[in-house]
Amino acid sequence: MGNIFDNLNKEWYNKLLPILGRDYFKEMDSFVAAEQQSNTVYPPTDQIFAAFNLTPLSEVKVVIIGQDPYHGEGQAHGLAFSVVDGIKIPASLRNIYKAIVLDLGLDMSAAKGELTSWAEQGVLLLNSVLTVRDGKAASHRSKGWERFTDATLELLARESDDVVYILWGKDAWKREDIINKEGNNLILKSVHPSPLSSYRGFFEANHFSATNDFLVKQGKEPINFQI
Repeated sequence: MGNIFDNLNKEWYNKLLPILGRDYFKEMDSFVAAEQQSNTVYPPTDQIFAAFNLTPLSEVKVVIIGQDPYHGEGQAHGLAFSVVDGIKIPASLRNIYKAIVLDLGLDMSAAKGELTSWAEQGVLLLNSVLTVRDGKAASHRSKGWERFTDATLELLARESDDVVYILWGKDAWKREDIINKEGNNLILKSVHPSPLSSYRGFFEANHFSATNDFLVKQGKEPINFQI
């Protein structure tokens, strides 16, 4: 196991190893290590797998798929759409909070940008790509991370039912074919919460109430989306 994967929850690692193979983990570790030697890379090594470590496989109730980590200093900490407390809330996350207010009527006026509480309740905040160079958006795409996150969805398709999959935007929609549609899962789709697309139906999607309605029907605790 390479250095970065020392930080991956052992349950996830042991389940993903048969899908990906040990050579994959070595190659991915070598790529990230080389990038870290020559560039500043986000998030920090010990936070790359925060989504997996905060949401064990056996506890996944909801999956929200993002793209790649924020590429500004101090923003990314391993959870899709989330930023470290004290960092200005990005536009997409502000729109997510606005959608929660419209859908659930919660007061999000004091909300910070960190979504750890969602992850701890079973929301897997999964970026398609888990690392990025400082200031270079999408710089680690097509380097192997997509294979890792696709394998994560394949694993969930085999082992977990009654899961809500929230797909925002075209990049997330591409993963729909991996999701187990035969199992008792709920797939929710809309445009991305980015200001460039959110006006085309994101605020009317009501994904948060739909998520909790589904979970309650399956006998599960709903998610408290209050931040």
